[in-house]
Amino acid sequence: MKNLADLRDSERRLTKWLASWDSPWARRVLPAAEEAAEHTKLWCGAALALGTLGGCRGREAAAKGLASMAIAETISNAVVKPLSARRRPPEEWFGNQDVGDRPDSSSFPSGHTAAAVGFTAAIAPIWPWAGAVCAVPVVMIAAERVHSGAHYPSDVVAGVMLGLAGAGLVRAAPRLLPRHLG
Repeated sequence: MKNLADLRDSERRLTKWLASWDSPWARRVLPAAEEAAEHTKLWCGAALALGTLGGCRGREAAAKGLASMAIAETISNAVVKPLSARRRPPEEWFGNQDVGDRPDSSSFPSGHTAAAVGFTAAIAPIWPWAGAVCAVPVVMIAAERVHSGAHYPSDVVAGVMLGLAGAGLVRAAPRLLPRHLG
């Protein structure tokens, strides 16, 4: 990319391409995944299942997943969104889809994606199988955020980065805290 205008044009084309994906599967499954993830219901339910059924490893994964999700979502929604004030993608890019029910908050970054990646990236090292299972809805949620007109692809990428950062902070905390407390 030569300049910022080229990057914006590429993102516009990618967003329109993803929005035009018109399959019965996408119309059924992607909104259901987004609804399950709304207000972190899916990740809290996964944490409950891990903590209840997974013994010590499940409780550790649940606690770290929830902590990472909270960090990523807080940074996304309470810090970065208010600073960026990016408009949502234009409604006319989304054809016949119902894009009128979009949030009024900044488009950048995707808080849904940040929470989903934060939770999943934190549990995966502890319980890889559970991380793999959770990765499936993560991908669906990320795709839905662009497909529905709520976000640009770069918003979703930023959400991924914040989720990974949240998981990294949770993993590093046991090594960092004793230095500062002792």
